[in-house]
Amino acid sequence: MSLTDRAIEQIRELIRTGALPPGSKLPPEPDLAAQLGLSRNLAREAVKALAVARILEVRRGDGTYVTSLQPSLLLEGLGGAVELLQTDSAALQDLMEVRRLLEPVATALAATRISDAQLGEVERHLDAMRVARDDVELLNAHDAAFHRAVVAATGNESLLALLEGVSGRTLRARIWRGLVDDQAGGRTLAEHEAIFKALTARDATLSQAAALMHVSTTEGWLREHLRTEGAPGAGGTAA
Repeated sequence: MSLTDRAIEQIRELIRTGALPPGSKLPPEPDLAAQLGLSRNLAREAVKALAVARILEVRRGDGTYVTSLQPSLLLEGLGGAVELLQTDSAALQDLMEVRRLLEPVATALAATRISDAQLGEVERHLDAMRVARDDVELLNAHDAAFHRAVVAATGNESLLALLEGVSGRTLRARIWRGLVDDQAGGRTLAEHEAIFKALTARDATLSQAAALMHVSTTEGWLREHLRTEGAPGAGGTAA
């Protein structure tokens, strides 16, 4: 472990133990360095690294604060990392596999917790998908919003952030699917209607099955087309 990594770990330990709770202000750099037995340069580098990770927030002219440490904030970087993988065929297939493992179970959980208002939001996106079925990009925008609304209904912020990081970045693959497969829009709409119907019934088993069918269909299509065509984004073919 490098000296900088050790400095980072020392500050993280202060946060883990509650010595620096969410929203608290760090001591001035010289005091922080002295408290941790570090050089000022090491303390500065550690703070910079933790700011990039959204654990700390440097406010110019005010000081450095611990962030809210909410899952949506801390896991925000996952999407950026996934973005770098999206032109690699094997990595994209791995991401779809992760989505298949998580999203159906999340949909089942949502069925047991979803409120009438949340169900109404899901239905609004489904209605918008029906209207936009011939507009690939708009259809996929509401597709993504539909799934986000479903997972948000679980009330699990960590699960939502994880799936946003993974599933949100596979949106490009779904747009590509619509561009080359003129039957995809109708199938996608039917699959989303099945998910909504199961959620309306508050049937966890049926909701999980409907979501699994939807994700598996997309994943199977993607694997077959990647085998023959290459990854979306290669050569500028993806939206």
